[in-house]
Amino acid sequence: MSYTQQPMATPGMIVQGNRNVRNIPNEADGREWSNGLCGCCDAPGTCIVAWCCPCITYGKVKRRYEHLNSKGYPDPENGGCCNSDCVVHGFVTMCGFGWVMQMMNRGNIRSRYNIKGGGCGDCCASFCCTPCELTQESIELELEEQSYGGKH
Repeated sequence: MSYTQQPMATPGMIVQGNRNVRNIPNEADGREWSNGLCGCCDAPGTCIVAWCCPCITYGKVKRRYEHLNSKGYPDPENGGCCNSDCVVHGFVTMCGFGWVMQMMNRGNIRSRYNIKGGGCGDCCASFCCTPCELTQESIELELEEQSYGGKH
């Protein structure tokens, strides 16, 4: 048997984070959140910041989501403290519409993790329960970030 071509290198394995760390069953329409909306006591620090200054938590959650989505690994700065998303959210919240930005980001996070729900539920959670929904999103991101190992 003769070969006419040199062997080619194969691409290395890329380790990605686990988007369903708690192995919640996936159904046809997706899975449940890893943490309930009222489970914000599981991350009391995040919940307190989300209650007192939701723009900071929103900015961190959005930055962490975008970093995972674009780079494929956790943000080494953990979203930073005060970023452009935080500032924009602060101004929009002063006009009474910060929940709209949260609703859109919540939809993106649901899509990333194949979580059940829709725009109506996102709207209700964002409008009626800002600290809880921001904390829930932060916990979902944190679970994936932890699956990479090491400190993020």
